[in-house]
Amino acid sequence: MIYLKTKEEIELLRESNMLVAKTHGEVAKWIKPGVTTLKLDKIAEEFIRDHGGVPAFLNYQGFPNSLCTSVNDQVVHGIPNDKPLENGDIVSVDCGTLLNGYYGDSAYTYCVGEVDEEIKKLLRVTRESLYKGIEQAVEGKRIGDIGYAVQSYCEDNGFSVVREMVGHGVGKNLHESPEVPNYGRRGNGVKLKEGMVIAIEPMINLGKRHIVQEADGWTIRTRDRKVSAHFEHTVAVGKNEADILSSFKFVEEVLHLQSEK
Repeated sequence: MIYLKTKEEIELLRESNMLVAKTHGEVAKWIKPGVTTLKLDKIAEEFIRDHGGVPAFLNYQGFPNSLCTSVNDQVVHGIPNDKPLENGDIVSVDCGTLLNGYYGDSAYTYCVGEVDEEIKKLLRVTRESLYKGIEQAVEGKRIGDIGYAVQSYCEDNGFSVVREMVGHGVGKNLHESPEVPNYGRRGNGVKLKEGMVIAIEPMINLGKRHIVQEADGWTIRTRDRKVSAHFEHTVAVGKNEADILSSFKFVEEVLHLQSEK
């Protein structure tokens, strides 16, 4: 069942997603060699609660933390731990909030210190592919148009698309219908309508697309142990263009200031 949101509901979803965006901005200040993902998790949980929200991932189906922190070859659902991040690592931070009865969900992959150029390219292309997908989130298009836009852009750049993990609807539940794969055929799949709210989240690998689940029951990593990137926005399908409810603005302000130091 796909729930179309009213304008009022979309504004409530925007508030929750902007809290996610600001939480990312807070977390971004701390990402450097030597910091642990458990520290990032604590910062995020405090920030979300201080701003009237509840961490959406904490205890969700038994997940033990507020953030998913996936380092290097981990694709998604990494559990924060006390192992310090190292220079040259990348870490995907996936954050969700519940505010005023509605969910927010967004992910960003961060560089830790100095990162190889090939990996920087993977991050850049994955981020760009997210916006290619968002361009297709308009009334009358289909879910396959989003997936095709992401897949063709990433594969043309020599990277591979994870198939088993997908985007999803967002609303009063963290995961709603429809599923939003990052691959597909143009003109295929569910027809998009104004008022649909979906999370588009490319998960793109430097090597092959195959993944495995770790023994913890959560962490997904690449089978070939090559790194993976993940970027996500929650968007409302519009008549003429998508309305991006989350934002990377706060992250990028922090990263810009850090690069100028």
